[in-house]
Amino acid sequence: MERIKSFNPKKFVSDNAIILLILLLAVFTAFNSENFISQSNLKNLIINVSPRFIIACGVSGCLIIKGTDLSAGRQVGLAACVSAMLLQEMDYASKMFPNLPDIPWPVAMLIVMAVMAVFGAINGAIIAFLKVPPFIATLGMQLVVYGICSVTTGNQPMGGYKESYRQVASGSLKAATGIEFLDYIPYLAIFAFIVGLFIWFLYNKTRHGKYMYAIGGNENAAQVAGVNVPATIIRIYVLASILYGLAGFLVGAKAGGASTATAYGYELEAIAACTIGGVSANGGVGKVSGVLVGVLVFEVLKICLQFLRLDPAYTYIAQGAVIIVAVALDLRKYLAKK
Repeated sequence: MERIKSFNPKKFVSDNAIILLILLLAVFTAFNSENFISQSNLKNLIINVSPRFIIACGVSGCLIIKGTDLSAGRQVGLAACVSAMLLQEMDYASKMFPNLPDIPWPVAMLIVMAVMAVFGAINGAIIAFLKVPPFIATLGMQLVVYGICSVTTGNQPMGGYKESYRQVASGSLKAATGIEFLDYIPYLAIFAFIVGLFIWFLYNKTRHGKYMYAIGGNENAAQVAGVNVPATIIRIYVLASILYGLAGFLVGAKAGGASTATAYGYELEAIAACTIGGVSANGGVGKVSGVLVGVLVFEVLKICLQFLRLDPAYTYIAQGAVIIVAVALDLRKYLAKK
């Protein structure tokens, strides 16, 4: 009863304006497109959301401590390219490393995540010890990673993946169980579910999570309270890069190929999704459930514009506008609290 009395419709609409507008757009699209509400579109939504949710989980930790990570998309792209190098068919004519032995995809996935963790450690160390603003540090890392990817791949697209790697993206629980309904639960969704569960536990049930929110709320107060701020910051950026590595591995399998253009702009989508979902860029606030909602909303926006057959250029305009409005609304809430 008290919750009902304290409910403020105006505040609710203001705080969730973007979500409500995109839900209205989805309803409009459903009435104007025959196949918008369909099983195939639902499965497509799940497949597209899964790797982006993993990326957004990585970015969320950076935002909660009043940081950011503009290198996320480039790291995902590099991870996809490294995955391609490791998992091409042995007899593929354009195999990047012809003498490389046959590597099982789980081993390749762990290698990719370990490689990306190095970039996260560098990001974290630069921000924690050199006190470089996260925006500048990760912007520089974005260019560094892109350069490394270009040099390593020779700016050549890669393909010829092993069937076992392709199945990571195209397979579903139906293939493993034979149950028809489980065709709507692709392996990509299982990866995303495990990551979401882990991040929820980390944020809510561990000392690391408490430290993270404390740093985001007031870094100086957290330092005085005994929190090892530099170590926590480094852990957050390392974990973020590990998640980018996993996401890049999955994005590569989903696309069936990789190049230096893979995952271009994904970091902006992730930041926007987090902000839409209530992860404040002003630090100290954010839930995994909100991240998932934000990613879903952002992906629904793109699908709606595709079904409405708008020029792709307008899609970029809409995404940019959503990012600006999401951050503006977040800042408005922050100033209102003050």
